[in-house]
Amino acid sequence: MASTSFAPLRHRSFVLALSSSFVSSTGTWMQAVALGVYLTQTTHNAVWLGLITVAAWTPALIGSPLGGVFADRFSRQRWIQANNFVMAITASLLATAELTHHLSPELACYLAVVEGFCSAASWAAWQSLLPDLVGGDEVLAAVSLSSAQFNLGRIIGPAAAGVALAVGSTGICFALNAASFIFVVIIFSFVKSPSRPPVTTKIHVWAETVIGAKVAWSVRGCRNPIIGIGTLAVISSPFIALVPAMAIQALHSGKAGTAWLVTAQGVGAVSAAVTLPALAKRTSRILVLRGSLFTVAVAEGLYALAPNLALSMCAFVVLGGAYMGALSGLNTSVQLHAPRGERSRILALYTLSLSLFYPLGALAQAAFAKAWGVRSVMFGASCVMLVVLCMVTIFMPAFWGEIASPPSERAQLLAD
Repeated sequence: MASTSFAPLRHRSFVLALSSSFVSSTGTWMQAVALGVYLTQTTHNAVWLGLITVAAWTPALIGSPLGGVFADRFSRQRWIQANNFVMAITASLLATAELTHHLSPELACYLAVVEGFCSAASWAAWQSLLPDLVGGDEVLAAVSLSSAQFNLGRIIGPAAAGVALAVGSTGICFALNAASFIFVVIIFSFVKSPSRPPVTTKIHVWAETVIGAKVAWSVRGCRNPIIGIGTLAVISSPFIALVPAMAIQALHSGKAGTAWLVTAQGVGAVSAAVTLPALAKRTSRILVLRGSLFTVAVAEGLYALAPNLALSMCAFVVLGGAYMGALSGLNTSVQLHAPRGERSRILALYTLSLSLFYPLGALAQAAFAKAWGVRSVMFGASCVMLVVLCMVTIFMPAFWGEIASPPSERAQLLAD
């Protein structure tokens, strides 16, 4: 079973792409932790954590569908390189502004808009590229390894950020993130994938996006996960954006506490990436998905009530693992059910749902946290998520069945 999980590593181009993505993920998490610390310590206002989240994620409203259309038409490797080059520039500007003492919360948000747009635009290309880098029966293992590397970066990145913050400043974290984007640009020059027939028709971004949306809506195995990820994003996902507020304001653990909490989430996520696929194979994919979603709600409540950093980290390990299981389960359903011709655009819409509702939830919960305290908001979100899950399970049982329904013959081959 372990050999099956790591089978995609026999492909050189997949290893190169995965390695560069891991370096980039590490740099991204370093910057995320450092930026959260900077905003919390300079503004003493949790609303800025919500604003930076909105700035980073809402550009996906345009970037994600645009990236999906381009990924279905042009070289995905070159598209990924172009967007990472722009992100290297924005991270460099962020580092320069901080190191020269010209950084402001407003400037950080402006740069986050540009970086968020490019990140969303390249993500669809990365997701669509995975099946082209491995064998037909290794796609799901490749998706799992992709999730694992991102969450391993969630472990190493905050730890590295903690060291950088201890010996230097947030600007160092921003500079290292810029270097990680350049690394991706270089490595993807050596990533090879099978050539695709050129698309010679004129680009109609809106029309092609609409076609993808209609297909996604007609296939319940795609539609339900897109609705599910949006619901999860607006209710539960904001716990990620509010980590600095919890660590600094509620737990009084300072910037080191922020790094430890994010690291704990990463430990849980990587553990889940390694163990949950095997559990799903022994039981069922839908059982693991439902269990992960219910565990997210319960673990977030325990996290909200934890009286100290140590217990918060324990709850966060569970929360990180369950959150990883929920995202992977929903994403896998889309991967298995999406028709091949519209795959990039449907995956872009899935990302769009997350990118739209997560910042909205983060901004709302950050505002509530300012008025009522971050603990109360986290516990309230936990209760709301539990109610939603129970209502769906009782009154809409077909929702789960449609996610778990047998996919097409080709998709079933990929799952075996």
